[in-house]
Amino acid sequence: MILKNARVFQPNGTFVPQDIYVAGDRFALEGSGEVVDAAGCYAIPGLVDIHFHGCVGYDFCDGTPEALSAIAKYEASHGVAAICPATMTYPESKLTEIAQNAAAYQTEEDGAELVGINMEGPFISEEKKGAQNAAFLHRPDAEMFRRIQKASGGLLKLVDLAPEVDGAMECIRALHDEVRISIAHTCADYETAMAAFAAGAKHVTHLYNAMPPYSHRAPGVIGAAADAAETVELICDGVHIHPAVVRATLHMFGADRVCFISDSMMATGLTDGEYSLGGQAVTVRGNLATLANGTIAGSATCLLDCMRTAVKQMGVPLGQAVRCAAVNPAKAIGIYDQYGSIAAGKIASFMLLDGDLHVKQIYLRGKALL
Repeated sequence: MILKNARVFQPNGTFVPQDIYVAGDRFALEGSGEVVDAAGCYAIPGLVDIHFHGCVGYDFCDGTPEALSAIAKYEASHGVAAICPATMTYPESKLTEIAQNAAAYQTEEDGAELVGINMEGPFISEEKKGAQNAAFLHRPDAEMFRRIQKASGGLLKLVDLAPEVDGAMECIRALHDEVRISIAHTCADYETAMAAFAAGAKHVTHLYNAMPPYSHRAPGVIGAAADAAETVELICDGVHIHPAVVRATLHMFGADRVCFISDSMMATGLTDGEYSLGGQAVTVRGNLATLANGTIAGSATCLLDCMRTAVKQMGVPLGQAVRCAAVNPAKAIGIYDQYGSIAAGKIASFMLLDGDLHVKQIYLRGKALL
């Protein structure tokens, strides 16, 4: 296939008029066959969501083939080519079952590729647990992680922890060469967070959420992340973070260190109503998902809509937004050789957007999906 006349996204955030060649399921340097006229469209790589929980009535932690199939198909239909869904805080036995289900999953023709797992719980702070279930919190434990990693077939790409919790620093030092360690659900101050980064942590989970606020005398995890983290996550659903803070974060960190995530839960793609997350009841009204006590419980928005919101409502340039939703997350979990940009040799999953960022076509592994 040859796709002509599109404005093609470049990894530096610019768009260049150029032809796209697809041979089989890969981008190529040249090609033949069907010619597609994409005049007036942006061509961007398939997005990479490294932190979300579910959609269309299913949760990754359901631990069933049916749940993974439905999730992967919905994500693909909304421009997300590669998924790294997140666990919740559960006992080791339940996390092992979830990992085994993921290890057995085979990518379907119309589904996003399962490229990893984000182990969000249970190594977190009770005080900042958010929507996580405190009954199953666990001291950071490298051997427990390794047992679950073995069950997953090596799919765990991120593990989250609160660095101030007993055993956390030892866990970071033990695991930093095996998995990307993310500071999350934490009360850590600046000094503790800096010590965690020095020990090997590289990432921060949903920056600003479930951590102390940034202030001029107590910069906390946010200030430490600005100084030392490789990457941080942002939820740009219009609920979790004010637009001015999103813009300020991109100025402070730069567009190459921010990963947009959806943090979506099972209500995504469905109507308002009562749902669950991590075994706890959640009420969804519009984009807002909350526990009974008012705590925000994930989002009800897919990553493509978060990217659109960042551009159309928050003033983020489109090129920056695509970097944050495709390039940076792919690099963060080590799959940039396959995903995250439109380049010869990579998997040909991409989409065409019109000038208003509406989807005109989605291509998954070289085939038109819509």
